[in-house]
Amino acid sequence: MSCDTPAPLRRALASTSVPGDPLMTNIDEQGVRATLQLYLDGAREGDVDKVRRSFHPQARMSGFLQGQSLVGGPEPYYEAVTNAPPPAKSGEPYQAEITHLAVAERVASATLVESSYLGMHFTTFFHLLKIGGNWQIISKTFMHHQ
Repeated sequence: MSCDTPAPLRRALASTSVPGDPLMTNIDEQGVRATLQLYLDGAREGDVDKVRRSFHPQARMSGFLQGQSLVGGPEPYYEAVTNAPPPAKSGEPYQAEITHLAVAERVASATLVESSYLGMHFTTFFHLLKIGGNWQIISKTFMHHQ
């Protein structure tokens, strides 16, 4: 990177989720995790309002489900959460783990690995923005594993 690159951009480009990263504060990390937890709780409980609150109104959602590519908004996911029996009631052994988290000031990315959600397994990549002091999912890209 040349010396002509502005310092804030150099810091942002060098940002990782390594402990002690000055760009990833505990408050921001906690905020991102809280938004992802709201998403997970909504999915687990079948509470579409929680899921909706985790997403920005103009969010995008894309990925592969049972071999088909899907590109659009999260509305089909909202319908699935509303209509499918939630793991909390069906007894399905749903598990989710955040395997990666990076925050650079007001943007963040996270990777989530889910197993046994409606009988399926997923790897999902989220991008979030901090708007008006609140973290919101602006994109969800997922892969359904056969």
